[in-house]
Amino acid sequence: MTNKEIKALISLLDDPEIAPQIQDRIQTLGESIIPFLEESWEETLDPQQQQRLEDLIHNLQFDGLQQRLRVWRDSGGENLIEGMWLLNSYQYPDADLQALNRAIEQLRFEVWTLLRPEMHPADQIQVLNHVLFRAHKFAANTQNFHSPANSMLHLVLETRRGNPLTLCVIYLLVAQRLNLPIFGVNLPNLFVLTYRPEDRTVPAFYINCYNRGLILSRTDIEHYVAQLNLSSNDIFFEPCSHLDIVRRALRNLVFSFEKMQEPAKAAEVSKLLAILTDESGEVTDTEASATEEGDEE
Repeated sequence: MTNKEIKALISLLDDPEIAPQIQDRIQTLGESIIPFLEESWEETLDPQQQQRLEDLIHNLQFDGLQQRLRVWRDSGGENLIEGMWLLNSYQYPDADLQALNRAIEQLRFEVWTLLRPEMHPADQIQVLNHVLFRAHKFAANTQNFHSPANSMLHLVLETRRGNPLTLCVIYLLVAQRLNLPIFGVNLPNLFVLTYRPEDRTVPAFYINCYNRGLILSRTDIEHYVAQLNLSSNDIFFEPCSHLDIVRRALRNLVFSFEKMQEPAKAAEVSKLLAILTDESGEVTDTEASATEEGDEE
């Protein structure tokens, strides 16, 4: 369609009798029509028409996000920062992936300048902890634990406040760019990281980013699981995939919107989560428990 035809089509939204058919037609045109809808929103003074346009823009953006999430999933879901950016773009469609990359790269550079090749793994972690938790003062957002902002990577990078998962994601992204053997671990109610040395004589250990990078042993994790009255499960000790991390981030966001009394947003994010789960969209009991539901340790 030409620009003139698109504008003419949008103008027909004023007619209540044919508005539903026009909305359906606009929906088929995809996200490329959004600038025209935004222009029309600026030109009209009718609140009802503005609301119709806002709803159309949101629906087009949401459809586009679902398509991009499927592409990310089908590519293997390996690019963690892209997956978290896609989650970001639900609330913030203009979120800039390159800005996220630049922020992580700056942190990586600061850590890299302090690392030495001969460093023991525990000393490497102390350097990461120094840069992230002392120099940049990343910390737990205990005052607004259930805020959806805690799941938005760009906001956590700006405010330096997040939940266990997003703090771990930032730590993990920096560590990966330094080729450190650090991975995510899906604990119930708390997300942590694990350091798996290539040298098998050095035992693996765990990192609690919600507690400023506190190092934990496997025994500490076993005690934590026992306190929750749960049976031991390999998922509580072994590295998880990047796909698992983004799934958990989406579950956290659903829970946040439910806490904020925003059921419509919770339902939409549940649709995004279903794209990354099995075809029925079901979540296993173990996965269902893997959220930051109120755990502020």
